[in-house]
Amino acid sequence: MRPKKTRWVKCVPGERCFKPMCKPLSKVKVVCLSLDEFEAVRLACLEGLKQIDAAKLMKVSRPTFSRILTSAQQKVADGLVNIKAIRIEGGCCQIRRGIKK
Repeated sequence: MRPKKTRWVKCVPGERCFKPMCKPLSKVKVVCLSLDEFEAVRLACLEGLKQIDAAKLMKVSRPTFSRILTSAQQKVADGLVNIKAIRIEGGCCQIRRGIKK
């Protein structure tokens, strides 16, 4: 398997873990979302960018962006539906600084 290409993200999330209020973190299962998955959700869902434009910002191909986004959406859905904590960590990312959308 070839190594992953570095993905470019605009910002690192301030909070690293979101958990259900009904249980302590020690008693819930955790879903891990990588920084590139977090960025894909931010660009596609929050910013409303088309996949081709978001892929260019992350410096990946459109099919790669689609795979990243699909993985992120499945993890977020798993966390919400199955009452799991969502932790954001890791990934092969570089921070984009001083670049506008």
